[in-house]
Parts: sequence; structure tokens; C-alpha cells
Amino acid sequence: MTEKTHMLPSLKQRKRLVKVSAKTNSHYGKAPAERTVRELLKNGFINLDKPAGPTSHQVVAWVKEILEIEKAGHGGTLDPAVTGVLPVALGDAARALQVLLVAGKEYVTLMKLHKHVEEKKIREVCKSFVGEISQMPPLRSAVKRVRRTREVYYLEVLEVHDTEVLFRVGCEAGTYIRTLCVDIGKKLGCGAQLAELRRTRVGNITEETVVTLQDLKDAFFFWKEDGDDTELRKTILSMERLLDVVPKIVVRDSAVDALCHGANLAMPGVVEIDDDIKKGEIAAVVSLKGEGVALVKMEVSSEQVIEKDTGICASLERVLMNKGTYPSIWKKT
Repeated sequence: MTEKTHMLPSLKQRKRLVKVSAKTNSHYGKAPAERTVRELLKNGFINLDKPAGPTSHQVVAWVKEILEIEKAGHGGTLDPAVTGVLPVALGDAARALQVLLVAGKEYVTLMKLHKHVEEKKIREVCKSFVGEISQMPPLRSAVKRVRRTREVYYLEVLEVHDTEVLFRVGCEAGTYIRTLCVDIGKKLGCGAQLAELRRTRVGNITEETVVTLQDLKDAFFFWKEDGDDTELRKTILSMERLLDVVPKIVVRDSAVDALCHGANLAMPGVVEIDDDIKKGEIAAVVSLKGEGVALVKMEVSSEQVIEKDTGICASLERVLMNKGTYPSIWKKT
């Protein structure tokens, strides 16, 4: 029986705590939903369905060529033979890609066993790989080959047919599914290898909303030739969608430009904050209009932010918004 409770930790539902009431000035900034296509091309992202064959780098190069832009980056390399969800950030949205390192990934995997094994044993052994596992990166990996630990959040066997095993796995970023298949084979005592792999989720970005390179090309053509942006708006999403995998802190207008200039986040700047954020956790700072402002590392818990009125509540990790988007009300020292 299939369990319905499988979920990546980054998709945890949080309550919003209100510290103070504040209003935003309509003359500055812009709600993500109100951005023009040209603005999205400079600060949006595409949930691309990577085809089998090309490298992730090659796919990004094609995206830049199709959209006639100079800068783009992807969130998590997929091997040439692997298909599925490949978030491609356009322009300045590449600044937000680092949040996907905490997002967790989901894959549907076809594993080939070298010998026949009873289904009951296969399911038992696969279940034993849920939790913290130790892995050695494969020989062809781009990282240093040292043993490291990764978390497997769930591993669900979907189907067993002779020596073929189809399973869904949710895991921490940086988990090697090819190595996981080999390790499962060793524990089964029969040997195993990865046959096919598709990434179905990166955090909140799922295969239900993927678009192909052809979809992208067609949508861009309709906009460029006929001025019809309907399909392109469905294809290019706002950068802020990437931030859904981390908790949020809403700040008042007067705090925005200070963060953009490198300041840490002070208690008086906070309007609202998600609950249950712990010290040391990464959070996204957003404006009252919902714009991504910065990524920060919490210096205190979210409950302490609500209780205190002075001091620094989070240190700056990465600025997402361009300077000057909001007026400079703070004093330079």
C-alpha cells in the first residue's frame, strides 16, 4: 500500500506570525505578478523538462539562445541521460539558486538487479536505506571522492517486475542515485545498477508544471512576433517561486534598501515572520509586495523576533534585489 505522507522537509507548512502592521508605498518596487515579460526575462525562472542526451550546461545554453539573453544558470546538475525537472534561472534570478541546496530532490528510478530476488526482500532492503546514509561519489562525479553522509527522506518501491525495480526516492541535495542503486544491490547480495532516472521534484518545483525547450521556443516566438505573452507568462515564473522552500521574513519598505547595500536585518525592520524558524536556519526576506530582497541566516528564533524590539535578528547571506529599487531612508556610516 502506497503511503501518502512522503514529503520533503523543505515543504513544511508554517504559520505566519505578525509583529506589527505596516503599509507599502506603491511608488517603489512591484509585486511579482505585475512584472512585464522583459522584467521576467531579467529576473525569472523556467521549470524546464530536461531531455535525455545533452548536459545541463548545454540545455542552459539553448535557453539563452532561445530567449536571446546573456545570463542564465541551472539549479542542480542532471547527467546527460537523466530527464526531468531542471530549474533554469534567468538573469539576476541566478542569485536565488542557492536556496535549492536545502530544497531536497525527488526522483523516480528504474533499478536493474543482476539476479532475481524475492520482492519481499527487495522491499525490506530498500526501506532500510531511509534515513542517514553514507556514500562515496561515483568515479565520474565532479566532486572530490570522499565518503559523505546524505539523508534519504523516503524510498517507496512502486513496482517489481522480474529483475527490474521501480522506486520513488526523496533525498537531500547531493545524493547520488546511481550509487544508491549499487549500494542496494550490494545489500541484496545480487548486485544492481541504475537503468533509468527522472527527477520529478526540486523542493516545491514539480514535473506537473515542466515545460519543454520546444514549448519555450514557441511561447517566445508568439510574444516576439505577435505580442501575445499568454504562453510566455505561463512558461517564465517569478524568481520568488524559488524561495518557497525556505521560511519567510516580511520587512517594511524602509528596511529594504539597507539590506540591498549589505546591512544585516535589525528587529525594527520586521513586519511578519514564519513560525518555528530556528537560530542558524536560512530564511528569505521579502518586501510587503512579496518581492525577494535577500537571503539571511537567523541569529535568533522566530519567536524571539516577535518578542524583541532591538538588536540584529539575522545576518545577510545573499542580496537578491538590486540597489535603489526602494528609497534609501537609512543612514550611511
